[in-house]
Amino acid sequence: MAARLHTGDTVVVITGKDKGKKGKIARIFREENRVLVEGVNLVHRHTRPTPRNPNGGIIEREQPIHASNVMLIDPSTGKPTRVHFKTDDKGNKIRVAKSGEEIATPKREKK
Repeated sequence: MAARLHTGDTVVVITGKDKGKKGKIARIFREENRVLVEGVNLVHRHTRPTPRNPNGGIIEREQPIHASNVMLIDPSTGKPTRVHFKTDDKGNKIRVAKSGEEIATPKREKK
């Protein structure tokens, strides 16, 4: 199955408590069909003091949300769009927005 979302894509949340928020995809969990979006779905984690974190306290962190709850941002209009696939002249599969604009695949960062 082709991937409509890639790490580094800018998406908007279309439903849930963070509806309307925009962010960049930090990580994709393909097995669970979830994505981790920067600055979205923040939860408070209560931690006890450890050698790594001697103060403990309440930490705010992002949690994954279901991939169906986000939509890719159209590069030409800046609005949420559905993604279609086409093949280019070389036979490569490319992502295309509803407006017909080609969506570039973000460069992968090396670890």
